[in-house]
Amino acid sequence: MNKKFNYFFPAFFGLLIYASIRLVNDTVAGEKFWERPWQTTALEIVFVVGFGYIMQFQLNYLIQKFSSDTNRAINSRVILKEFATVFISCLVLLNVFLIPFMAVTDNGLQIQDVVIGNIIPGLYLLLYFAIVRGNRYLQAFVQQKIKLEQIEKDQLQTELKFLKAQYHPHFLFNALNTIYFQMDEDVEAAKKTVEKFSELLRYQLYGQNQTVPISRELSYLQTYIDLQKARMNAHLQLEVCFDSQLNEQPIYPMLLLPLVENAFKYVGGNYWIKIAAQLQDHQLFFRVENAVPANMVKSPKDGGIGLENLQRRLNMLYPRQHSLKLEKTLASYQASLALPL
Repeated sequence: MNKKFNYFFPAFFGLLIYASIRLVNDTVAGEKFWERPWQTTALEIVFVVGFGYIMQFQLNYLIQKFSSDTNRAINSRVILKEFATVFISCLVLLNVFLIPFMAVTDNGLQIQDVVIGNIIPGLYLLLYFAIVRGNRYLQAFVQQKIKLEQIEKDQLQTELKFLKAQYHPHFLFNALNTIYFQMDEDVEAAKKTVEKFSELLRYQLYGQNQTVPISRELSYLQTYIDLQKARMNAHLQLEVCFDSQLNEQPIYPMLLLPLVENAFKYVGGNYWIKIAAQLQDHQLFFRVENAVPANMVKSPKDGGIGLENLQRRLNMLYPRQHSLKLEKTLASYQASLALPL
């Protein structure tokens, strides 16, 4: 399509210039073009078609020259300079080729012929240049925007990897601490804990790149809960409720664990934890609530790396689509997370 356009457009452009000049001249002089000798008309048409290709060649050369300077800032001064360059080059070509030809075929040359022969083609050429150059500007803008978006995406991926690299040592520290205390009490139970720990590590190592089914994420979460239960006091009252409708809906991994981990870290007082995941209106509503000591000094909101990284990851993975609320009372702490599924 573009090749055919480039091939035939100069001829059309030349005929448009000829028809416009002929219309203005014949209207002013009160003449009819079909009453002129057909040989003269045919000669003029052949000439303007050839002149159209000359103009197209010159215009393409200038556009390529303007486009090659990629380091130049685009502003009104640059645009005016480009239009002035095109218009001046157009006037040169017109006065070298078209105006002398008009003097030969129109029985002499008058001042109005010079004015019309310069203004009409010049205006058409500037209009065509504005369309072509504007299209080039638009394409360059779109390409630049795509590159910027790709750079931002790469930066986000880099930051996500950094956050995960921070989080893994944090998780390892807590899990190994659990196994350490268990070794002194029950070696067999510690072995089972190590097995669960290996499952958690496997999930973290091989399930981090893309979204995963939420059933898999909840299974991972249940394994972590079982791991924590192994080291917690037997008096802990734990309620876990996962909606059976949560199956294959995609979710980014490792977003629920920090809230559960925070609950096990700060549980105290009446010593209870409630964990619930529910599907409603294509959204996941995840809530973790735990009792806290009445005289607790440090707020769970200051949970350090876990909650801080969670908030940053949510902002990157679910921008303006998530809701994370952290609420503390004298006796309890509640974290509520809503995500689209």
